[in-house]
Amino acid sequence: MGSGSSVEVKYKYSLQKSENAFKAAVLIQQWYRRYMARLEMRRRCTWRIFQSIEYACEQDQIKLHNFFSYLMDQFTPSSSKERDFISRMFISGESYKEAELEKYCDYESIEVPDSYTGPHLSFPLLPDHATALLEAFQQKQQLHARYVLNLLHETRKHLKQLPNISHVSTCYSEEVTVCGDLHGQLDDLFLIFYKNGLPSPSKSYVFNGDFVDRGKQSLEILVILFTFLLIYPKEVHLNRGNHEDHMVNLRYGFTKEVMQKYKVHGKKILRMFQNVFCWLPLATLIDQKVLIIHGGISDTTDLNMLEKIQRDKFISVLRMKKRKESSRKPEIPAINGESKSDTEAAPGLSLQPQSAQAPSTANRLEFSRWLRQTVQEQIDTCRRLMDISESEPEELTYSSMVSLKDVDGPCWTRQEEWKQVLDLLWSDPMPQEGCRENKVRGGGCYFGPDVTERFLAKYGLQFLIRSHECKQEGYEFCHNRKVLTIFSASNYYEIGSNRGAYVKLGPDLIPHFVQYQANKTAHMLTMTQRISRVEESAFRALREKLFAHTSALISAFKAYDRDNTGRITLSNWATAVESVLRLGLPWRMLRPQLVCSTKDGMLEYKSWLDDLAMEQRSQEHIQSSLLEVIYRNRSNLETIFRIIDRDHSGLISFEEFQQTWKLFSSHMNIELTDDGINDLVRSIDFNKDGNIDFNEFLEAFRLVKQCPS
Repeated sequence: MGSGSSVEVKYKYSLQKSENAFKAAVLIQQWYRRYMARLEMRRRCTWRIFQSIEYACEQDQIKLHNFFSYLMDQFTPSSSKERDFISRMFISGESYKEAELEKYCDYESIEVPDSYTGPHLSFPLLPDHATALLEAFQQKQQLHARYVLNLLHETRKHLKQLPNISHVSTCYSEEVTVCGDLHGQLDDLFLIFYKNGLPSPSKSYVFNGDFVDRGKQSLEILVILFTFLLIYPKEVHLNRGNHEDHMVNLRYGFTKEVMQKYKVHGKKILRMFQNVFCWLPLATLIDQKVLIIHGGISDTTDLNMLEKIQRDKFISVLRMKKRKESSRKPEIPAINGESKSDTEAAPGLSLQPQSAQAPSTANRLEFSRWLRQTVQEQIDTCRRLMDISESEPEELTYSSMVSLKDVDGPCWTRQEEWKQVLDLLWSDPMPQEGCRENKVRGGGCYFGPDVTERFLAKYGLQFLIRSHECKQEGYEFCHNRKVLTIFSASNYYEIGSNRGAYVKLGPDLIPHFVQYQANKTAHMLTMTQRISRVEESAFRALREKLFAHTSALISAFKAYDRDNTGRITLSNWATAVESVLRLGLPWRMLRPQLVCSTKDGMLEYKSWLDDLAMEQRSQEHIQSSLLEVIYRNRSNLETIFRIIDRDHSGLISFEEFQQTWKLFSSHMNIELTDDGINDLVRSIDFNKDGNIDFNEFLEAFRLVKQCPS
């Protein structure tokens, strides 16, 4: 009896102990799941912040290009200096004639000094040249300008013979490797080659655009890719991305990078890059089954049209030039010996003959017509004076030969062709059905799974590969695995923010992925440390965005503060912030990171905005509203500055600065006095040399991160 009772007690004790251990394990599991869920929520919020700010910046880029149209419609030059100013704004990006481009970028006239210790190139290129370039760039050496121009010259000749859609077959190689955006991150390219091997007759590559901008080694990436393209023209294929566009380069860093690395011949190199970019193929087709494009498609995407358009016409996809498709009429000499060329009106408007005096402003339609004609004729005059030709290159290219063969086929308008290219480079997939304008980026469209399904069925394709969007794991499927996004720039937003990836396709066309982190620091961070680091960077960028809209936020807050108490509820704070910034972020969830303390659930919004104040280093005498305007629009302003600064010296005159501000303020509907602009000019010219260094200008305005004690 006693023995049995003892066994029973031990059994109950053992059972209770096991039960407690089980409960403890469940509690630990629940705690861990909650902890991981919070980390995942933080990661997703951080990701949304980065993407929302990135896409909002791209919206600004699209809006900025409306600035040029605005000038055409509204700004009437009143002097020869203003006419020269506006001509600079519009001539940037015009095509050179073939002979003019050859003469302008004459690499043979550039001597390589004996003191040069970098790599040497001779054409035709050999694999040893590519190896030498890789080693030189790893050692931070720079390729001489003569070789860069020579390489671009040969690359351009090769690209002009390629079709708009390249065709690749897995029959000639074991597999095809597809890489996404690199964005100037040379370490990612080195890692891809280290893991996957260099291009060779048995190792084919497709690089899907966005080689440049954001990163600091865009030029080196292009030199390497163009070199391999010329060595292995059948194994290396390059698609154009939305950043292979000189107007985008002005904003996102490639223009600045080239001019810093090549101060003497940088302008020639940039001009050649602009021309090479517009000759890059638009898509690549693997085994007639897998289409590789940079951005996406729309419900009007037509591969037949894309195969036949002259892709070099679109030097900047963002700027759709309003020119006539037919050749210009012969110029008619005027009485004073000058000639006048036909001008093109905006749709729906017929131009009236120019009169000696402006018509009365009482008749707005008549005055508007006169204004448009005046501006157009002045711009045409500037172009003629500067000998800028609008004619297409005379030699036959692949695209032009295709057009000649199909002369009796359908005729598309320039607008239709432009939209085809724009959608291909700028569009994104969406989970919803249908196709709609991409208002988040400001260009291209959103296309749904039904659009993908119809497109694949129409052309007998299995799936699409595209890039254009950063993905946390480096790749992502959508639309029932019919659309694959591949992104090859790791740590794109911040160290630890995302992996890079590339995909390999064999004859079975089954994708195999390789992921990587090119930064050694990212490997040493724990997941918590990585998320915290990325989160800190994201909120810093978000605070910048909030400060840049201080005036609009105050107005929005006051709408909820009818009694002028200076306080609003946190719920109203979230609603007001979203109404101003329109980033689509979960502000209530982000509030603890943005609002350090509140009283009784109420926020003293003026005090909160003071915590986002700008450091006014020697600019105290400038009105704070002007500082806010500059900070909010500094990217737009820098882009305009780089357009005005034709020699890319980084310096512009006071007069050019004042003209810029006048035009910029008109476009953005900002009222700025001449006295305010003059105060700004004097305060920025620290060395009093009569010129403005724009990099120094940007450095003058910093965001001070403050948190109340």
